[in-house]
Amino acid sequence: MSDNPVVHFEMPYDDSGRMREFYETAFGWTTIPLGPEMGDYVVAQAAETDTENMVTQKGAINGGFAPRSVDNDRTNLVIAVADIARAMADVEAAGGTVLGAPVEIAGVGLYVHFTDTEGNRLSLLEPTQ
Repeated sequence: MSDNPVVHFEMPYDDSGRMREFYETAFGWTTIPLGPEMGDYVVAQAAETDTENMVTQKGAINGGFAPRSVDNDRTNLVIAVADIARAMADVEAAGGTVLGAPVEIAGVGLYVHFTDTEGNRLSLLEPTQ
C-alpha cells in the first residue's frame, strides 16, 4: 500500500439542499453543513466514523462539498503526504503543476491544489499530527 493514500474527496454543488437530499437518500450518507463561516462547506460522511470523525473501515474515505465556482468546478481527490514541501517538489519534478502555496486548515493540516500531467486537479494534505 502507498504511503500517500487518497484520504478525502471534494465535489462542487449548485444547490446545497438538493445535493444533501440526493446523497442522503441515494446512499445513506450523513451530510453536515458547516455554514457561511466555513464557506458553506458540507461534510459528507460516506463511511462509518468514530468519535473523532475518522473512518473506522480501512481504505474507506469521507469527503465534502463546496459551492461551485470558477475555482471549484470539478471533483477533487485529496492525497495525504508526510511532507507537503517535498510532495510539491515531487509533483513538479514528475511534470505536474502546484497551484499556489499551501494553506493551513485549522485542526486538519496544510493543503494545496495541483494538476497532474493530464490536467486533473487534485490536492495534497499534510495532516496535523
